[in-house]
Amino acid sequence: MRFLLVLVAAAPLLAQSHFAKHNFTVGAGIGLPGAQLTPAFANSGGLSVGYGYRFHRNLQADFGLDTLFGAAGVRDYLSTGGGYLRIRDFQYLLPFGGRAILPLAEGRVLLSAGGGGAYMRYSERLKQPSSYYRYECPFCGSRSGWGSYALGGVSYALDRFQVFRVGFTVKAYRGHTDGDSLGAVPAVETMDRWLNLFGNFSIHF
Repeated sequence: MRFLLVLVAAAPLLAQSHFAKHNFTVGAGIGLPGAQLTPAFANSGGLSVGYGYRFHRNLQADFGLDTLFGAAGVRDYLSTGGGYLRIRDFQYLLPFGGRAILPLAEGRVLLSAGGGGAYMRYSERLKQPSSYYRYECPFCGSRSGWGSYALGGVSYALDRFQVFRVGFTVKAYRGHTDGDSLGAVPAVETMDRWLNLFGNFSIHF
């Protein structure tokens, strides 16, 4: 009888201690360039994907990819045997780090803040005519480098089991890239800043 009473008393604590360890996130929003990227780069739309492993109720390891479209304003064309093919630029930001999580309202609301390292790569890509035949792009340039990021976010559970969530994340990147000229950025090392604002949808289990 005493054992049953202990279990009943501990049930709320056990429920509060339970948390989903895996989460996959997709998002969409805007990236705002800063430092030596302005005024050569412009604000641009983007998409994000990420995976988080929550190894503690208040701690999570993060890996992800933010992709921005056309921030350098490249609108060139390459003459090929298949006609003129468009060249556009893309920015890839790969964050890897962690975050601290503060659950509120029995876990329905999660506040988070964290940071870590980041790999940054900007490249020009040729729009291919099909998936069966591809043209090389001898004039497509790229730049890359390393940096760091910090983030802050909030998410809200849509269901009673807290599997599906919507939220908002702010990521601030800073680092250096070097390589080819890209848009109006010359072929020298630059100090880069990005402020990415993304709305998110995530699945937790």
